[in-house]
Amino acid sequence: QVQLVESGGGLVQAGGSLRLSCAASGNILSISAMGWYRQAPGKQRELVARITSGGSTNYADSVKGRFTISRDNAKNTVYLTMNSLKPEDTAVYYCNALKGWSDYWGQGTQVTVSS
Repeated sequence: QVQLVESGGGLVQAGGSLRLSCAASGNILSISAMGWYRQAPGKQRELVARITSGGSTNYADSVKGRFTISRDNAKNTVYLTMNSLKPEDTAVYYCNALKGWSDYWGQGTQVTVSS
């Protein structure tokens, strides 16, 4: 199995920045993609950004130009750099890893953006 641990969430003012980290451990061989999802109160969980083992990235339209997903393979860590944060970015952010046909999830980290 794969364990994912997120960190870096917190409370920021609108226009501010935050960087989330997701450290993967356990059976991390052959992970094909990692990504960030978020779920706001009363809403469905949505894909924010993902990065494949080959380095390809994709983003939700709502965060394009503001968020950047990146990775440090030596540390088995993926990052989500969030700039120009808006109150509507407030959500619990979850790290995800895809290995074969299996999905693995972190525990989530709260991001709150004040207006």
